[in-house]
This record gives sequence, C-alpha cells and structure tokens, in this order.
Amino acid sequence: MKATKETVCIIGLGYVGLPLAVQCALKGYKVYGLDNDKIKIEKINTGKSPIDEEFITKNLPNIKIKATSNPAVIKKSDIVIICVPTPVDGGFLPDLGPVKSATDSIVKNLNKGQLVVVESTINPGVCEEVVEPIFAKAGYKVGTDYELAHSPKRINPGDPKWNVTNIPRVVGSFSKSGLARAVKFYEDIIDAKIMPMETIREAEAVKIVENSFRDINIAFVNELAKSFDKLNINIVNVIKGAATKPYAFMPHFPSRGVGGHCIPVDPYYLIERAKASGFDHKFLKIAREINNSMPEYTVELMQDMLNQIKLPMNGTTIGVLGVSYKDDVADLRESPSLKIIQHLKRHGAKVLTFDPYILEHSSEKTLVDILKKSTAIIIATGHKEFRELNIDLLKKNNIEVVVDGLNCLDSAKIKKAGIIYKGIGR
Repeated sequence: MKATKETVCIIGLGYVGLPLAVQCALKGYKVYGLDNDKIKIEKINTGKSPIDEEFITKNLPNIKIKATSNPAVIKKSDIVIICVPTPVDGGFLPDLGPVKSATDSIVKNLNKGQLVVVESTINPGVCEEVVEPIFAKAGYKVGTDYELAHSPKRINPGDPKWNVTNIPRVVGSFSKSGLARAVKFYEDIIDAKIMPMETIREAEAVKIVENSFRDINIAFVNELAKSFDKLNINIVNVIKGAATKPYAFMPHFPSRGVGGHCIPVDPYYLIERAKASGFDHKFLKIAREINNSMPEYTVELMQDMLNQIKLPMNGTTIGVLGVSYKDDVADLRESPSLKIIQHLKRHGAKVLTFDPYILEHSSEKTLVDILKKSTAIIIATGHKEFRELNIDLLKKNNIEVVVDGLNCLDSAKIKKAGIIYKGIGR
C-alpha cells in the first residue's frame, strides 16, 4: 500500500506560493493555500489561475488545492511554508510585517512537530532574530515543538525553461533534524539538486547575494552606457564582443532600469542589516543609486531627441509601450515603466500607455491606437509585440522619435526610415 504523503499549507498564493502549491499537489501532497484575497481564493478553488503563468494555468485545473482565508488549516498541516511578500518601504527599509503576521498565524495554530519553512526573501538573521522569538514568546522550542528552516525562493516568471519544478535550491535550519526533514521534502518535490547549508543564516544570505550580484553587474553596464553615450561607442556591440571571451566574463546589458520584486529590493535587506551591525555597504548603495537613476535617464534621452527636432517635452504626446517590469509578463512590481511615466508627467508631457498584458493599466487598448496619437514613443518593456514592431507602422503613424529602453529594436532600420532613434548606450 502506498504511503500517504504529508499535508502542506502554503501561506501566500502569489508568484511564489501558488506555483509551489501546484507542484506539491502534483507530487501527491494534500495542499492548503492560505491567502486573504477572496477573488484569488475563489479562482483557485474553481481551477482558474489568478496569475498568467503557463505552469499554473496548465496544471491547476487537474489538481486539488484547498484555498482559504481561514488560518485554522495550519493546524491540519504537517509542513507550513511562508511565501508572503517582503517589500521595502519608501525609505528602502525592509518591511517584515507580512512575515511576522504569517508567523503569528502559525504560532496560534501550531501542530506540534510541524516543519515551518520560510521561503520569503529575508535578510540574514531574520529567522533567528524575528521568526524564532515569536515562537519562543508563545512557549514553543525550536527543534522540540517544531522545526524551522529557510529555503529562499527561486522563481523566474515567464521563463519557459526554469520554474519551480527544476531550479536547484538551498536549505538551512536550526537543527540537524530540521535540516534533514526540509531537505527530504524539497528533494521530493523538486527535480533538481538541493544543497544543505551549514546554518540558517547562510541560507538567508544566499538569495541576497544572488540578486545583489545581478544588481551590481547591471549597474556597471548602466554606468558604462551613460559613459559610452558621451564617447559615441555602442555599448551593446562592446558587450557582445567581450562575451566572446570563453571565461571570466558574464554579459549583462543596460536598460531603462531594474524591476521586479527581487533585484531592486533584496540589496536593501543586506544594506540595512549590515548597517545595524556596524558595516556600510558602499558598493551596494552605489549600484542601487545607478540603477534607480535609469528611468529618469531614459526620459532625459527623450528630451535630447525631441530637442533635435525643436520640440519641447512639455505638451508633446509621448507613448509608453509597456507597463510591466518584464517581457511578456503581467507584473507591475517595482516596474521602471511607472517611474518613466512619472518623470514624463513631471516634465509636462502628455503620456499615453499601452501594455497588452495589463490593459487595465493602459490608456490605449491597441498598439495602433497609441501610435496614432503619439509623436514619440518609449519602449519601456520588451514584450514580443514591441520587439517585432513593424517599422512601416511607425512611419505610417508619423512617429518622429523612438527611445528604446531595452535596446530591442533594429536601430538601423528605424534611422533609415527617417525616424530619430536612441537606445540605452547605443
């Protein structure tokens, strides 16, 4: 007789929690999903995905997940996984409120012997300094009454190859028994290597290092793009040339800014935590400053190009193509497009928007509509519809300036059509 698998409760059914819930169900676990969004809960319980993600839309109708807003399901579960967001506030300070709230719910409904896993992105020390003390205050001892582990989320929305099923993971825990149990669980649900870390603090640091690494390298090429603009050097060609070296170089490309919930957020977790311990992360802060400057720099490029045809930005109709932060994904989190729009409006431009994935945040409903009404456009997201933009369509609609925030268009063809073109560093 086949052994019955454990019951899993996942707190937070967003871009991280819902794919994980689906994968657990596919692997034979009984799954509860805890969320406070009633519309999302209703959709999940009827097999409809609230997120436009192929892995979820394909599999959700074929598996059973009990989504609810009632935390009592925690008590029915053997494993509880925290997948709530961890944003930063206006001053870039980490907001651990959602993690604390989720932990409070677990403490109030603890099933003795439970494995509790934090997947939310947190700075090193949070499990020891924030999560565990909440349990301790209620009289629960880690390693005796429950196990506490951390496996930082790894997910790449819209990626057809890498998803929750096959991305390697790391796991850390307070105890050897907790580590062994957490590793066994992830090995069971993920078809990739699971690496145990020596401490839970090391596991917390892994995610921060991954995204800080990317942020720093992107900041480097963004600064080069600004420099090479002055030197009349095409940064994209230079990077492609450098990438021919088969070792010790990893190509990153400049753009209108960094978006998503990870790269523009995670470095602040380390900056602030290290600051509290007496260390100043100057390098990380500079990288954040450079990448945060790119939306405004993109608007400055538009101003320069309009000046060439003696048009002021004030009163000119500018179409922003793309509102989401990432190609072919409906996700607004930390999107540079939103900052570009703010800067354009601050300069008095008449701003129109179109995003085929987020029509509710678009002023225009089709690409043709926005082109008809615009004098100039900014490619702010590299959606396929924009990457394959017909140059004749630009010419037909009298577009005079194109600022390509992703360097995704054929600059030679656009210039040949008599349209002023400017990319980021090219």
